[in-house]
Amino acid sequence: MLACVAALLIAGPAQAHHSIVGVYDSARSVTVEGAIVRFEFIYPHPFVVLDVRRSGATDTWRLEMDNRGELADVGFANDTLRPGDRVVVSGNLARQEPNRLYIRRLERPSDGLLYEQVGMRPQLRRGR
Repeated sequence: MLACVAALLIAGPAQAHHSIVGVYDSARSVTVEGAIVRFEFIYPHPFVVLDVRRSGATDTWRLEMDNRGELADVGFANDTLRPGDRVVVSGNLARQEPNRLYIRRLERPSDGLLYEQVGMRPQLRRGR
């Protein structure tokens, strides 16, 4: 019985992690600009929730980042991105979900912060 419970506990987190290539289309890139609603610095992959204004309407986007451990290693923390921050984000669109992308580049013009996914590694440059 104990082995079954342990197997179920291990299987749950494994299902939550996914292949970036399986979810996002590297041939379909887009750039969006907007205000951060929420920064979810969670495992396995943090998310930025962004409000993007287009033609008078506001769309909410869910933007996925590289894994949390690597982001922490380059200097990301819970408060690196804050609600209200204006950012310009480029990345790959999700294959099936609208208004979702994998972040390849995020800029915060107000202070020069730049996050880039370079190859398989994240990089963070703090501006001014």
